[in-house]
Amino acid sequence: MKQFFTLATSVFLLLNLGLVSAEVTMIVISMPPNTPQGDNIYIAGNFQGWNPGDPDYVLQPNLQGKPQITIQGTGTIEFKFTRGDWQTVEGNENGGFLPNRTFTFGSSDTLDIVILSWEDLGGSNHTATENVVVMDEDFYMPQLNRYRRIWLYLPPDYETTTKHYPVLYMHDGQNLFDLATSFAGEWEVDETLNALFDQGKEVPIVVGIDNGGIHRINEYTPWINPQYGGGEGELYATFIVETLKPFIDQNYRTKPEREFTGMMGSSLGGLISHYIGLKYQDIFSKAGIFSPSFWFSDSSFVFAYETGKQNAIRYNMMGGTNESGSLVQEMNQMKDTLHAAGFSDEEIFLKVVQGGQHNEYLWRTQFKEAYEWLFLEGASNISAYPSSESLRAVYSKGKIYLFATEADLEDQSFEMEIFNISGQRLAKQTIKPGKSIALPYKFSGICVVKISGLHYPVTQKIYVSPY
Repeated sequence: MKQFFTLATSVFLLLNLGLVSAEVTMIVISMPPNTPQGDNIYIAGNFQGWNPGDPDYVLQPNLQGKPQITIQGTGTIEFKFTRGDWQTVEGNENGGFLPNRTFTFGSSDTLDIVILSWEDLGGSNHTATENVVVMDEDFYMPQLNRYRRIWLYLPPDYETTTKHYPVLYMHDGQNLFDLATSFAGEWEVDETLNALFDQGKEVPIVVGIDNGGIHRINEYTPWINPQYGGGEGELYATFIVETLKPFIDQNYRTKPEREFTGMMGSSLGGLISHYIGLKYQDIFSKAGIFSPSFWFSDSSFVFAYETGKQNAIRYNMMGGTNESGSLVQEMNQMKDTLHAAGFSDEEIFLKVVQGGQHNEYLWRTQFKEAYEWLFLEGASNISAYPSSESLRAVYSKGKIYLFATEADLEDQSFEMEIFNISGQRLAKQTIKPGKSIALPYKFSGICVVKISGLHYPVTQKIYVSPY
């Protein structure tokens, strides 16, 4: 029996056998601060005979000044970076031996590179500024019966004034301030805030909480994933609220009120920031959610909806298009869910970074904008969420009717949106009191009605019976 293969099938097979040539552009997004100025950076690998100083494989600065090189090949390659010979090869975070890097052609067309150290220059790559201190190497976490390193960024004028400061609590403390302790590059939180301070802007005390290594997944997830486990997030949240924050407020000059207190993290750190910011709205008024791992559990959406709006909040979400196939969709779904839960457009900022990848480089470049939106752009006006009986929605026979309880509102127009319990918008229309919006055919269950047009939105949950 003869078999026929299409061209597409042949190409598929060749790609899987590693026989079709592809290319990748490698970009060095971070280098050790002690890299000698003017030194060339080379790539050496099994594709060019492991020559550490081959002039055909020297990296050239791109438009952003970052060294980069484009390599063509097939299959999987091994490689390292050098400054021209094997004495100047890259090393690990401590300046020691780093195993060969690997890359498979066809898996990506760009690759961000972080060089942690050079073997000849050692691992003295500490980059934390002088106003970053380790508050405690082994701060006790009674809720989890563990110990954890806690970092503090103190504003540059902390030691010379009697001022009190806002506070930003951040996760993955290893990656915030110091390249030497980071996993794959640091956020440069201290350098960014120092630069803002030099511009005359207010900067906070930053409390950086190290992740627990093998405990990271458990501590950063309030819910259990069948494949990855988790579920200690509430204990970790309670540690921050009941142990760490009271200690910080007692021993440092903070502004302890909720309107001056924020939370920020990335990936699973973004997930736990989402959870803590919403669960403890009486403690936190700001949440920075970078590259959030909402994929870990659908409970993150149910939790947001059922918790609802209890206080005004600043909620900043950010992610890149090159992180995962579902991230942008999940962030938009969460935005809709938060709207359905009662939060207004002004309280939620969603940014999608074209080409952004899941790494510290993305989070570092977006930190400044997120901090300014959370803390500086009108955020101090956050107050308790006002309720209103001026407008109300009523369900009857497949329709949601709008009614006004004040005569002067009866001739005004209002935007009415209807959401289901998952945050999906079912209908949106501008109507006047006395008019209605028809629900989708055979819809039943709980829906949320959001009415905009006053100086703040009114939200209301309604049970819709089958009809």
